Amino acid sequence: MKKRILWCILCVCLALTSLFAQDPALLSRVHDTEACRKWVDGQMEKMTLKQKVGQLFIYTLQPVTNQYSKNVLRKMVDDYGVGGLLFTGGELRKQVQMTNYAQAHASVPLMVTFDGEWGLGMRLKDTPSFPYNRVLGCIQNDSLLYEYGKEVARQCRLIGVQINFAPVADVDNNPNNPVINFRSFGSDPKRVAEKVAAYVKGLEDNGVMAVCKHFPGHGDTEIDSHNALPELNFDRARLDSIELYPFKKAIEAGIGGVMVGHLHAPSLGEGPASISQEVIMHTLIDELRFHGLVVTDALEMKGIAGHDDVCARALIAGNDVVLSPRNLKKEIDGVMSALKKGRLSEADIDRKCRKVLSFKYALGLSSWKKVEEEGLAEKLVTPELQSLQQELSKAAVTVLKDSSSLVPLDLSVSGTVLLSVSPSLSEAYPFYHQLKQTFPVGWLHANVDSLDAVEARLRPTQRVLVALHSDKVEPYAALLEKLAKDKPLALICFGDMKMLEKIPEVVRHASTVILAHSDEKFVQRHVADLFLDNAYADGRLSIPLSGLFKAGDGLTVDPEAPRQYSPEDVGMNASILSQIDSIAEEGIRLKAYPGCHVMILREGLPVYNKCFGSYTYEGKEAVKENSLYDLASLTKVTATLLAVMKLYDEGKFGLTDRVADYLPILKKTDKSRITVQDLLFHESGLPAYWPFYEEAVDMKSCKGGLFRKKADKNHTLKLAENVYACNDFRYNPEWVSHVPSAEYPLQVADSLFLRSDFSKNIVEQIVKLPLKGKSYRYSCLNFMLLKEMVEKIAGMPMDVYLDSVFYAPMGLRHTAFLPLRKFPKEQIVPSVETDFLRGGRLQGFVQDEAAAFMGGVSGNAGLFSTTQDVARIAQMWLDKGICGDRRYLSRATCELFTTLKSRDSRRGLGFDKPDAEHTDNSPCSPEAPASVFGHTGFTGTCVWIDPDNELIFVFLSNRTYPSVYEPNNLVRYNIRTRMQQVMYQSILH
Repeated sequence: MKKRILWCILCVCLALTSLFAQDPALLSRVHDTEACRKWVDGQMEKMTLKQKVGQLFIYTLQPVTNQYSKNVLRKMVDDYGVGGLLFTGGELRKQVQMTNYAQAHASVPLMVTFDGEWGLGMRLKDTPSFPYNRVLGCIQNDSLLYEYGKEVARQCRLIGVQINFAPVADVDNNPNNPVINFRSFGSDPKRVAEKVAAYVKGLEDNGVMAVCKHFPGHGDTEIDSHNALPELNFDRARLDSIELYPFKKAIEAGIGGVMVGHLHAPSLGEGPASISQEVIMHTLIDELRFHGLVVTDALEMKGIAGHDDVCARALIAGNDVVLSPRNLKKEIDGVMSALKKGRLSEADIDRKCRKVLSFKYALGLSSWKKVEEEGLAEKLVTPELQSLQQELSKAAVTVLKDSSSLVPLDLSVSGTVLLSVSPSLSEAYPFYHQLKQTFPVGWLHANVDSLDAVEARLRPTQRVLVALHSDKVEPYAALLEKLAKDKPLALICFGDMKMLEKIPEVVRHASTVILAHSDEKFVQRHVADLFLDNAYADGRLSIPLSGLFKAGDGLTVDPEAPRQYSPEDVGMNASILSQIDSIAEEGIRLKAYPGCHVMILREGLPVYNKCFGSYTYEGKEAVKENSLYDLASLTKVTATLLAVMKLYDEGKFGLTDRVADYLPILKKTDKSRITVQDLLFHESGLPAYWPFYEEAVDMKSCKGGLFRKKADKNHTLKLAENVYACNDFRYNPEWVSHVPSAEYPLQVADSLFLRSDFSKNIVEQIVKLPLKGKSYRYSCLNFMLLKEMVEKIAGMPMDVYLDSVFYAPMGLRHTAFLPLRKFPKEQIVPSVETDFLRGGRLQGFVQDEAAAFMGGVSGNAGLFSTTQDVARIAQMWLDKGICGDRRYLSRATCELFTTLKSRDSRRGLGFDKPDAEHTDNSPCSPEAPASVFGHTGFTGTCVWIDPDNELIFVFLSNRTYPSVYEPNNLVRYNIRTRMQQVMYQSILH
């Protein structure tokens, strides 16, 4: 009866105090409180008073499996009835064996605790570790801290651990602290509290109790409590705002345990906090309303060990559990003596014991199961664990400054050298290798004995990336400082952030400073991707670096949100320019396109760069900076014309040369006299269009023909007015297969493969087509022949030629034919939902049928790219053939091709131009001067370059989605030309 009353009193007390604070989450999750009460009662009934006292002790031992250790463990469990164990370190297998041994012999299940501040690897050999809290404190996304806690909980449960003595809730605000430093989440109490709460929730939501430490706060001390008693000589207001703040938030989050440190805080109470009633009872329990387990820090530590009867005093002060006393027998006897003398009451012991047992029940110990040893190591190290470790490390990467905009690098600028300060080159190789795969970069190893030679080698370089893999950086300080003063220098710290404090002048003069925190291979690759505009970073410094950076410093690097410049800096009105937003959104409402990306450059600077809408009208995938679009006929200028200009520049042909001189198949045909200029001006006489794909269709399978003017049961797919396609036909197996093979290697849709020589068949069809006079007629066939000519002259496929001569050296990382070979499908915007010819969605496959059946690489279409890459090609033309520090085309060639215009049409040499005489039919706004050149694409794309005003306008969309045969509202509502008009109206005169 007495025990039932005590249980009711405990429940009532918890219920009353819960009005003011959060109950421990673990206890609140006990659904069957009656079952819990019965189990606790059952345990209490079979225990003597001394055994109840034993439940309040956690015994520390090494996981050694010899007989002596087992005998000692049996004594602790059988004779003293300890409530829990803490293994100090060693091997996983032995800890598990000793855990099973102890639990098997314990009359009351034991709480197995662990000191895993950065995971099991803190104490156990060959087990997973995570980054230190100081590094994790740089992370902005606290959901990752939750996932971290969740993963640690999974590992703890696997090895039979119920309590983790983590996280550290101390604020790291004293750089001279010898013991907390990297164990803390940082120097900002609010950020520390957020990280603590997220980790605690992750741990406890998944069945393991968290114990935050070291109350009331060990951060601002200069003495290690392992060696002596530190003092917190601060007033209460200061303690409330800094030291106590993370603990308050942990309690509000429902944490199960708080560890009290061996600290003296005079404004809270006299003597060590761990044995102070004022600190524990008055501050922690009464004021902060903490209802969970109060645990002492290890009582063998010198900060407390000099006190007699330390365990009795700790329990009297308000602790529920005492950890690691030096002499277990002596300390239990001391508690029993305190009970006899009335310093402790049996009711106190019962209350504490019930609380311990209640937590044991909540942690699942009422139905303890043996830990399975077999395959345990494999169960610990999962792909999910490795992914999380990488996510945490990457999220902590912090870009502290970037004054010369080296992140990302302008890949068109040559002369970049990586200088590695490392014990050997092998440590630094992953960073170099990742960079080298994308652009040419030199590599030097810093050697103290050859600094003069290193300096000489670096003198002519344009930019230097300095990778610090060693903390012995002082010998290189003078050289690095000199380099940083002379040229753009990026300093990447692949180690402890404190390394930067050793070279302050280098840091001050460096253009860019990045904290990577670790030189793990995946971190090095991630940092390289930051420079390559292919990775995200938003870390913020967790502590101040003396005289260099403040806590919270950091930049966000987002490849999907590149830097923009103020339009006013280049003579444009930002307010007027912003009207493009409403036109773009209007286009989405009018079903002109599901989404688009608009970019405007003036004087080489992006003054407008915005994405609108989604890949589809369903809106599942938003358009982003690096979303790839099917450029359609923009391919003519951004691919084929580039190659033509380069070969012309090299004197490989003349504009009046006959194409038949390079394509013998045209000789002795009516096309033998067509010149290169004829093709570029679209004055060859070739038809505007031809359905080459019909050769690949089994016409016998098309009842009534492939097309009809009126719909019937076999022709239900409307392609245009009075054009209906057969809705059920087969392909000619001579050319097409639904399975890839050596004979059918060219993929033209998800389940459609073409014979490699079908492109030859298309060229043969072109040769046989009759000419229709040499007046202007826009025709894709002209550029299909130009592509064949380019390949004959260059001696290689056009896509290979373009990548080697233009795309790769210009740093166009998101431009490619056959994009699915390089990019995930999710990054590519679909052009069609259901294609009548190929069936299903076209996403990563060129929409143009002729280009598709050319194998995806054609002169008229097939290129996929982003606005940024298209704009870079346009800027190269505007800059008369120069991109970065390299000339790609001569000035004369650029001027010729961008200015020469046909006498019979508005067309230039491959480029389209404004139509000043018929402005209603002009592809540009009326304000566009005659000097403008560019092109449009069927899928809803365009690029226009204005040399007079140094303007570039790029618009990419998928207006053909979901069907190419929907009304062309992009043209109907003049979306692109109205945007251009706003661009011109924004120019300040």
